[in-house]
Amino acid sequence: MNTLHKIYVAGHNGMVGSAIVRNLQEKGFTNIVTRSSAELDLRNQAAVNDFFAKEKPDFIFLAAAKVGGILANNTCPAQFIYDNLMIEANIIHAAHLHQVKKLLFLGSSCIYPKLAPQPIKEECLLTGLLEPTNEAYAIAKITGIELCKFYRREYGSNFISAMPTNLYGINDNFDLNTSHVLPALLRKFHEAKQQAAASVVLWGSGKPKREFLYVDDLADACVFLMQHYNDESHINVGTGEDLEIGELAALIKHITGYNGAIEHDLSKPDGTPRKLLDVTRLHQLGWKHKTSLEAGIRKVYEWYILR
Repeated sequence: MNTLHKIYVAGHNGMVGSAIVRNLQEKGFTNIVTRSSAELDLRNQAAVNDFFAKEKPDFIFLAAAKVGGILANNTCPAQFIYDNLMIEANIIHAAHLHQVKKLLFLGSSCIYPKLAPQPIKEECLLTGLLEPTNEAYAIAKITGIELCKFYRREYGSNFISAMPTNLYGINDNFDLNTSHVLPALLRKFHEAKQQAAASVVLWGSGKPKREFLYVDDLADACVFLMQHYNDESHINVGTGEDLEIGELAALIKHITGYNGAIEHDLSKPDGTPRKLLDVTRLHQLGWKHKTSLEAGIRKVYEWYILR
């Protein structure tokens, strides 16, 4: 991939897609094509094919997806599986038809079994039952991985898949009904500080452990993989470090300067007990994350209060 190639970033308005565009631009790539969801409905196969015929992209970062936290996934599973299946199938098939040089599909760590051995290696895929609260989304993302694998096997397409851990960053979703845990907590603690609230309620016990990767680090990994990775197997992208949700809440409380108490709503689900990715393969390729969790959260909080 060089600066003369046309690069399509699907989902450029989202947190991940916008970070990929920033990273590409920082590295001198200027021939970047994008379309908003209002301009191009990626669930519409004919519209996607027309777009590919017109633009003829050379490289594709497939970051477009319908995403959300436990509540959103649990409430709208049909929307999550349908939208994500259609988006990935349409883009991957069009990339094959129009002979795209290379495509990177972005999955999610929720593809792995709920009780997978920790840290989770890539070969754990399809070895056990999924976490029920995000099963629909996970099945869609697994299908995307398999599409890339089988198009590679049948047609020789250079389609690769990267599985990021839990992400956070600029342009995150802070809607408490659809957001993931880190941005939800950041908003909760910020508003509690503003309102001088006595406490902030944390879903579940706070004992589950999670790994978090700053989205600009993910974007850097994606561009790195596009340049250096060509294997059939999907590859994990993360930090190799995790912490309890309760510890995360305490860290965000400290960063936001909130002085009240933290309460637990034990009627709410904990989700998967632990979800730490084994990033040995990525480290062996020569890539490691650069942003510490505290530094990343501080950057996001500064952006959040100024937006």
